[in-house]
Amino acid sequence: MDKKERAEGPWERVTLEEGIACIRKDIRPVTETESLPLMQCLGRILAADVYASLDQPPFNRAAVDGYACRAADLRGASREKPVRLRVLGEVDAGGFCDGPVGQGEAVRIMTGTPVPAACDCCIRQEDTDLGEEMVFVFAESPSQANCCRKGEDFAKGTLLLAAGTRLGAAEIGILAAAGLAKADVRRGLRIALLTAGDELTEPGNPLLPGKIYDSNRYLLGARLTELGFSPWRTESLSDDSEKAAAWIQDAAKKADLIVTAGGVSVGKRDIFHAALVKAGARRRFWRIRLKPGSPAIYSLCGGVPVVSLSGNPFAAAATFELLVRPALSFLTGDERLLPVKREGTLAEAFPKASPMRRFIRGRFDEGRVEIPVKRAGTQAGRADGKEVSVLHSSGVLTSMAGCNCLVDIPAGSGALPAGERVEVWLL
Repeated sequence: MDKKERAEGPWERVTLEEGIACIRKDIRPVTETESLPLMQCLGRILAADVYASLDQPPFNRAAVDGYACRAADLRGASREKPVRLRVLGEVDAGGFCDGPVGQGEAVRIMTGTPVPAACDCCIRQEDTDLGEEMVFVFAESPSQANCCRKGEDFAKGTLLLAAGTRLGAAEIGILAAAGLAKADVRRGLRIALLTAGDELTEPGNPLLPGKIYDSNRYLLGARLTELGFSPWRTESLSDDSEKAAAWIQDAAKKADLIVTAGGVSVGKRDIFHAALVKAGARRRFWRIRLKPGSPAIYSLCGGVPVVSLSGNPFAAAATFELLVRPALSFLTGDERLLPVKREGTLAEAFPKASPMRRFIRGRFDEGRVEIPVKRAGTQAGRADGKEVSVLHSSGVLTSMAGCNCLVDIPAGSGALPAGERVEVWLL
């Protein structure tokens, strides 16, 4: 590839890294914002810094069920020589005591209730006789024991969460603790997902001769949802380039990202070459020097990135991780969406050579990498439990079940022996 091609494209037979760099160059993060109730903010990106408008907790709070009192009054207390205190009353959850508590006095309290101002400790009820008017205390207590101090979690004016934070359960809990009912977040991505093929049948319908069920739309849609992005629009079409072009053009009016599966190779029915041209899309690259999924196309339609994946199920799944996940990261500005790489050791040999860079399914556990090569025989006529070989072709999906990584095998590798060091991309 010369400098002009590298700068302008379209590229062909790019490396994975060149493809990702091209996508990164084209994509700008979505910066539009919206204000949503906290219950709708899971997985969203915070649009602005959030500062605490109050102390949390907003008062000194009891950490136990028991009695609030003065530590000085409990000196020398033991089972043999208990200290007796007069009980002024009881504070239940949601209540408070604003009256004076003098020397030799206590207030019955529950976990989470405010500690009276004159008290500097709470004694567990297990260390008392549970008295109601007078209570005997069987243990000493240091000052501040069993008390959560005002502002212990965060103080007024503290930066709670910075803009760009992805909101998980803990972050949403923090916002709620700060008294916020809503949060300003970046608008959710609008992702359009299209599968194409005359052979595709919707699951649940009768399977006619020559047909297969459309697993890709469900596989990719579920993976998007796992990553926090429910598909905004999804459909399956026949091999009709005019219909596909119209669909892409219409989706590009609002979509932030379009993902397609099928129709990207060199056959007569590989429609996306023509469909993308008819839709007015500008091809940026076609074909990546890796397996599976090498025919992938990346283009721009009205500025909207379009990632077109192979229709073979494992190829679609693998190149989704390698190309679509980076695109999602660049669109959101969330680097945690980028694939995480680790090094590990093969638990057993992988017998196939890899003339081209290859990604195969695997299981990574504390540095140990297992590649599924055998499973119990379960197909018709083989219910005897004997092991059968697991296929690693791009059209086979079942051997991906239970896998949590892709094993990155460099181009020109021969058979890999057990103990070989390999790099994996975690799913």
